[in-house]
Amino acid sequence: MTYCIGMQLDHGLVFMSDTRTNAGVDNFSTSKKMFHWHVPGERMITIMTAGNLATTQAMVSLLRERSITTEDRNPSILREPTMFQIARLVGATLKEVIAESSLSGQSAEQFAASAIVGGQIKGGLPTIFLIYPQGNFIEITPDTPFFQIGETKYGKPILVRAYDPTMSFEDAVKLLLVSFDSTVKSNLSVGLPFDLQIYEKDTFAQGRVIRIDEHDTVYQAISSGWGDALKEAFQHLPSYKV
Repeated sequence: MTYCIGMQLDHGLVFMSDTRTNAGVDNFSTSKKMFHWHVPGERMITIMTAGNLATTQAMVSLLRERSITTEDRNPSILREPTMFQIARLVGATLKEVIAESSLSGQSAEQFAASAIVGGQIKGGLPTIFLIYPQGNFIEITPDTPFFQIGETKYGKPILVRAYDPTMSFEDAVKLLLVSFDSTVKSNLSVGLPFDLQIYEKDTFAQGRVIRIDEHDTVYQAISSGWGDALKEAFQHLPSYKV
């Protein structure tokens, strides 16, 4: 399993993904799940993936290969005119890979995967899409300002309670780290290191890309501090008289 979040703020986008993959409780490894394409001054695109690792790697490889071939042969993630068209391209590529993998007679569900696609193309606004295994997708809205894929349930409550579109990038990263820490402590299939990207609106550059591991002092402080803060908050809540 995995855990990825794409979040929209008033002044940009924030992406975070874990890197753990597993094939059973005794076979864990690390694999990158966040990928970038950008043309300086013109576009920035980020894709995060969850699900069958072979499927997601094949999808990313196809997108990369087709971005360097001639335009008349394949649509390219570096030439599509809008983020909506990018989402359509990623969805179609994901659907193509799953369909080809299931030709052997195995169920398509065995090869299922999903993706978060976000970024900005000149002339449009920063946005994020959630891509389903069937190739269809939905776009982020003010009512749904972040998307999660993978092991989503443990880290969602803090996002719902604390998200604010006007928050700084620093506070957004702190919020995401709390969400990821809650997930790591609840599910062995999600783990460090985390990949983080911060994209500032209208820069059309890759922005800040950081890898956060278990030795990161800020993450360690947030992890221990959040646990202590929860215990203290619990003690201050009224007791239910029985």
